[in-house]
Amino acid sequence: MQSGSDSPGPGPGLKSVRRSPCLSPQSSSKGKEGRKGGGFLKEVKRRGRMERSREEDEELIDRLQTLDVSSRSQVSGTGLVYSDIFTHHKNLWDASHPERPERVTAIMEELDRQDLLSHCTRVQIREAVEEELLLVHMKQYFDLMKSTQTMTESELHTLSEKYDSVYLHPESYQVSLSAVGSVLQLVDQVMTSDLRNGFAVIRPPGHHAQSNESNGFCIFNNVAIAARYAQTRHSVRRVLIVDWDVHHGQGIQYLFQEDPSVLYFSVHRYQQGSFWPHLSESDSQFVGSGRAEGRNINLPWNKTMMTDADYIAAFQQLLLPVAYEFQPQLVLVSAGFDAAVGDPKGDMCVTPQCFHVLTHMLMSLAEGRLVFALEGGYNLQSTAEGAAACVRALLGGACPPLTPPTAPSDSALQSISQTVSALYPHWVSLQTLEGGPLAEGRVMRATTNQSTKQTCPARSVATVTGLVYDERMMEHLNMWDRHHPEQPQRIFKIFSKHQQLGLVDRCQRIPARLATEEELSRCHSVQHIEQMKATSVMKPRELHKLGHEFNSIFINNQSFQSALLAAGGCFTAVERVLTGQVSNGVAIVRPPGHHAERDSPCGFCFFNTAALAARHAQKISHDAPLRVLILDWDVHHGNGTQHMFEDDDSVLYISLHRYDNGTFFPSSEDAAPDRVGVSKGAGFNVNVAWSGERMGDSDYLAAFHSVVMPIATEFNPGLVLVSAGFDAARGDPLGGYHVTPEGYAHLTHLLMSLAGGRVLLVLEGGYNLSSISDSMAMCTSVLLGDPPPSLVTPPPPPHHSAMVTINEVIRHHAPYWMSLRIRISESLRSSLPLEHRRSKGKGRKSDTSSPNKPALPSAGLEAVTLNEHQTEPGLQQLTQGLAGLDISQTSADHTAATSSEVRPKVCLGEEEVTCKGTPEQSQSAESTLLQPQAVAVAAPESVAPDDEAAVGAGAEPETEGACGWSKPETSLELMCGGQTDTPLYVVDPLSWCPHLDAVKPLPPSGIDVFQSCQDCGSGAENWTCLTCYQVLCGRYVNEHMVSHGAVCEHPLVLSCSDLSVWCYLCESYVHHQILLEAKNAAHCSKFGEEIPPWS
Repeated sequence: MQSGSDSPGPGPGLKSVRRSPCLSPQSSSKGKEGRKGGGFLKEVKRRGRMERSREEDEELIDRLQTLDVSSRSQVSGTGLVYSDIFTHHKNLWDASHPERPERVTAIMEELDRQDLLSHCTRVQIREAVEEELLLVHMKQYFDLMKSTQTMTESELHTLSEKYDSVYLHPESYQVSLSAVGSVLQLVDQVMTSDLRNGFAVIRPPGHHAQSNESNGFCIFNNVAIAARYAQTRHSVRRVLIVDWDVHHGQGIQYLFQEDPSVLYFSVHRYQQGSFWPHLSESDSQFVGSGRAEGRNINLPWNKTMMTDADYIAAFQQLLLPVAYEFQPQLVLVSAGFDAAVGDPKGDMCVTPQCFHVLTHMLMSLAEGRLVFALEGGYNLQSTAEGAAACVRALLGGACPPLTPPTAPSDSALQSISQTVSALYPHWVSLQTLEGGPLAEGRVMRATTNQSTKQTCPARSVATVTGLVYDERMMEHLNMWDRHHPEQPQRIFKIFSKHQQLGLVDRCQRIPARLATEEELSRCHSVQHIEQMKATSVMKPRELHKLGHEFNSIFINNQSFQSALLAAGGCFTAVERVLTGQVSNGVAIVRPPGHHAERDSPCGFCFFNTAALAARHAQKISHDAPLRVLILDWDVHHGNGTQHMFEDDDSVLYISLHRYDNGTFFPSSEDAAPDRVGVSKGAGFNVNVAWSGERMGDSDYLAAFHSVVMPIATEFNPGLVLVSAGFDAARGDPLGGYHVTPEGYAHLTHLLMSLAGGRVLLVLEGGYNLSSISDSMAMCTSVLLGDPPPSLVTPPPPPHHSAMVTINEVIRHHAPYWMSLRIRISESLRSSLPLEHRRSKGKGRKSDTSSPNKPALPSAGLEAVTLNEHQTEPGLQQLTQGLAGLDISQTSADHTAATSSEVRPKVCLGEEEVTCKGTPEQSQSAESTLLQPQAVAVAAPESVAPDDEAAVGAGAEPETEGACGWSKPETSLELMCGGQTDTPLYVVDPLSWCPHLDAVKPLPPSGIDVFQSCQDCGSGAENWTCLTCYQVLCGRYVNEHMVSHGAVCEHPLVLSCSDLSVWCYLCESYVHHQILLEAKNAAHCSKFGEEIPPWS
């Protein structure tokens, strides 16, 4: 979403420090290497360099402009269906039969006792009609059941005996029609968005019923009919049915085992077939047939007494990965509660808390479109409490804390492994696991975290989200570089987006306060605190000198106070969360904190906000000690946080970050996956260190499903702190990754199943104002209870290098965490067809992490070979070949003047067209490009001939600060038109720049490219200002446009010659959809026709 014209100023009481664009090519200056945010030519260029192709950029803008976190969040209400008619079905010859009327009345009484009924929307029942029943059942069977209304008790008894575990009553037919119709009522209201979700308190159950016979207390298959009804009535293409009844729902399996549009998941007691219904097809090897192979998932438990941890592990590591890949549009739950603790038939140990958590997990699917239908459950109290827990979850209640043990059992891991192995060829999401030997036996952790009971405030249905924001934190700014990426507008834009979406009004405001020096000393040395405190009275020259003593730090007189407010605001939020005044919270604070070390600032960070919040939480908590999870999804590794807790088993630190084999900021091997912690903290430091490809939603979700959530659940924290940097977001100028706002929403939703829902998001990095605003707003929406929006469908598979990283983490941490020990045979993976073992998808490349190839740098250079037999037009070939390419910035060894005066030659046939590094004498080569046969990147000019072998061997690029990369100047050669000995040089424009909000709407008169300079009357080298639309001459005539840009601070100008757009502040060409209107108007003026549509 474009930032618009209402960009904030520096804020009240702030002096605007502005830097004029250079008036001539020689006026730029060279910056210092190794810094995270300098204000010099190299950093300015890099700041605007967005690492994505034009297609990716168009997708980002379209998605952000149409992004609406309230699309499904506006839908509210949990429907509840119940009628006394469901008590009319009873066993006339066995009053003690377990499937009795009291099952539903007990549920209704429990819902009333917990004050949940008043929060539900009551939905009227209706009877299903014959046409609806025949969606699943045969006409002959339907007629037979209809005839039972007039049968005598003896006839009913005789007919019942023909079926397995069935009894019939004269009213059974009518009650069964009402049960089916009730579920269809909920489907209608959920699919038309009249309700968000619903629960049908009905009987008789249905999941054992088959097309032509009753079975297992079931007459009509309520959920199966609902699935077919949703498909025919509401055009639903993909339905997920989740069946957690302790008995296998063979009736549903039989009906859909050849239908790829329905994914059926059943977790049930099996015991090698000795448990009812005693069917071999209830085992894991039955995965569906034909086109539906892989769409039937059986997870058979072979032991009794399975616990919450077993069920949660099954959902996290089996159901959710497959469901995210399947992307259902509706989720139907066969909600049997005979696996609940105390049930006489199930003999399992699942608690109401677990049913709440399982429901919460499912609410991330299908934009929250869930319909529950009661199945089994024969302990009245356990069934009632389990159903009430599900209803509370559907209403948006915070997840309760889990009861130990929180590690899955060996038997559960064996069953999950067998099912994963059976489904492995059919789901890319399961192929994340590579197989191979893993640790066995007891975990190696010093503590198992199974004994301490976490205290949690009394639960309510409504969740309250706290919000920390104080504009005084905007007073921390860079006095020497107005366009430093860590700018004050970051928090202002985020807060404004929250206001725009109505999120601020839905949150409880939490005032920020100044952290005390005593509080800071819990993580930082007195010397560091005193040094930062002294900056409040330093002179600018002293501040500038001090900032350069550290890595990527700028300081002004307000920096210390802003850092105190950031920490103090988080302290207050932690206090509110732990005392139950709010359920969760979000802290829109700056400066960030996770790079700050005990003795020094680092990487834009002064004090380690998340680490301090963790220590503050432990200080005020009644639990001894409070276990805290710090989840860091900032694209940079939180080196400071790791160092503070690497020997502490009370804090679990998990970081997902760009690593690139140690070359990405903070450029330390401490960020590697093999750094697992030391001493008693071994196993409590988890680094998911990405290298190679540019990661997105699929990669992060795969890591969450396979690593983050299993470990975090087993750790069982009492508080979750998220170092929520959004520089892995798509469009970020530093991160280069592709995580979407929707992706962050899903990650947030997953974390909310932990710690009784006590989650606090603390802003870290993120430097694209639109991306960070939309991403953090989406996270807040989810914290408020809104369902996460849909992800891209179909989802791309995880990158191959992401799978490599995830498996490396698993190997290092399996000795410490039972939940990671999902075992598949290495031979199973090797037996897959080659295409199944590679990550495939739009824009995905094969693995680039070979030993002889460097990691992809921030502005990556990749060699792309185009097939010489391709017959597409040359321009299209060029666009495809360059889709992922970027031209590196000027080396620190070159002066600014050199970079501005570069004049690479574009050779087309016998003609020579000069394409300059400055805009005024450049010509567009795109319209005359011939068919390229190969695209190659030349070796850096600064590499000496003796070093060519090193380059060929994949020497790693020089590391830089967190603003990006220090790379030598390179050129891009295209061998075109058969002239393999003639190079073609191309200037690659930025696909985004941070100054696009300066573009204003076209004036009514449009653009006249033939207009003379308004100052000197020159007709040569004229440019149109895209802010005020004045026409002035360029720097090679009289520099009137350059002067205008500096005085009026209008950075973007359009060439009247070749219709390119130049940004003075980024010192680069820009090609972006926001510029399309102006370019089109200029094209009409010049050629009398519109340019081709954006592609």
